[in-house]
Amino acid sequence: MSDLVTLEQQILTEIAASSDEAALEAVRVAALGKKGSISALLATLGKMSPDERKTEGAKINLAKDKVTEALTARREVLKSAALDARLASETVDVTLPLREAPTEAGRIHPLSQVWDELTAIFADMGFSVAEGPDIETDDYNFTKLNFPEGHPAREMHDTFFFNPKEDGSRMLLRTHTSPVQVRTMLSQKPPIRVICPGRTYRIDSDATHTPQFHQVEGLVIDKHSHLGHLKWILHEFCKAFFEVDHINMRFRPSFFPFTEPSLEVDIQCRRGNGEIRFGEGEDWLEILGCGMVHPNVLRACGIDPDVYQGFAWGMGIDRIAMLKYGMSDLRQLFESDVRWLAHYGFKPLDIPTLAGGLST
Repeated sequence: MSDLVTLEQQILTEIAASSDEAALEAVRVAALGKKGSISALLATLGKMSPDERKTEGAKINLAKDKVTEALTARREVLKSAALDARLASETVDVTLPLREAPTEAGRIHPLSQVWDELTAIFADMGFSVAEGPDIETDDYNFTKLNFPEGHPAREMHDTFFFNPKEDGSRMLLRTHTSPVQVRTMLSQKPPIRVICPGRTYRIDSDATHTPQFHQVEGLVIDKHSHLGHLKWILHEFCKAFFEVDHINMRFRPSFFPFTEPSLEVDIQCRRGNGEIRFGEGEDWLEILGCGMVHPNVLRACGIDPDVYQGFAWGMGIDRIAMLKYGMSDLRQLFESDVRWLAHYGFKPLDIPTLAGGLST
């Protein structure tokens, strides 16, 4: 009995002293394995008498149970300690950074931004927005705008034509948004006050020209409209768009088939240090063309030029976007470079308003 108690205490001491699961397993095998010390005692029961077997068997099995319980308890302690040590040595930050909100990650393209700015400015002056199809007839794109067949002015437009129809007529990609003015005059009675923003197409491509670009044109038809009204509208637009308190403008005689008289408009600017400043300096920069609507255009659209007169203007949205926001190459507007858009783009919630500022 004293030998069994001594053996039991020895094994329990070894279990408690085991520093890892491998050492604990060695203690288990030495005690409970096939050739273990307690297994050896159990093997001696067969040589005992029934009474001795009953008494000694109970003592040996009790010692075996205590050792087994001690092994199980120590194994759990060692597993927990091993896990804690592993977690301490293999620390990994499994948390993800907060994703940027879509309203912060997304960007409005500068052309869309300028389109909205134009709409806000002219809407404040009482203009509505008119739109039309990109694919036009020769009649709306040229003839009704005082471009007769064979007129040299048609050569000013490098046009994308579709294949001829059976009757010989050819559709085309509109070379300006002026056909929208024609459609407006044919469908509405004066007074008319609209702007016509949209995509246009010409066969041209370099740093300052692209085959597809954007224009905004304006049209006013009334009984008493005149060049003084036109100059005021353009002056107020340039001040609001370029966000300056005052800007000098210069109107030069020019030629457009659909206006008479026709004018080119220059605005005051200062060039230097790789940038352009508007409203100051001694330089001039041409930004748009304008004039009084030609009587032939009014007649072609069913408006009596003896009763009504009007004025119109047109400018490239891409060009004025480049001027305002310092972009050097027109082609970059259409390259779909996300890095470029991240630099020049605008946050989706920064909707331009006259009250809150157009480009803040």
